[in-house]
Amino acid sequence: MYIYNVTINIEETIHDRWLHWMKTEHIPAMLATEKFSKALLTRVIIEEEMGGITYSVQYTTDSKATLQKYYDENADELRAQSKPFEGKFVAFRTELEVIGEAHNELFKKS
Repeated sequence: MYIYNVTINIEETIHDRWLHWMKTEHIPAMLATEKFSKALLTRVIIEEEMGGITYSVQYTTDSKATLQKYYDENADELRAQSKPFEGKFVAFRTELEVIGEAHNELFKKS
């Protein structure tokens, strides 16, 4: 399993409009490519020297090959949709390979 992580710092002047767009348009469009099984939108708890508000969006995909298909078939078009916010945000992308996953289970003693 792989995670395609996008970290974005958005200017406060357009934050509300951008966040609404992410939730209602961009993330649904990413999932509609059928290359990702889920998306997790988080706010990064940090005070940036450059100002703005920082978010991380993690898109889960099944393989490096599927992620490459996203780059080849969808990335340019979906990235272009952020044009209304051009110059008002900084983004960087990372790929993460999931090595393992653990869950905390609560057990009742009998």
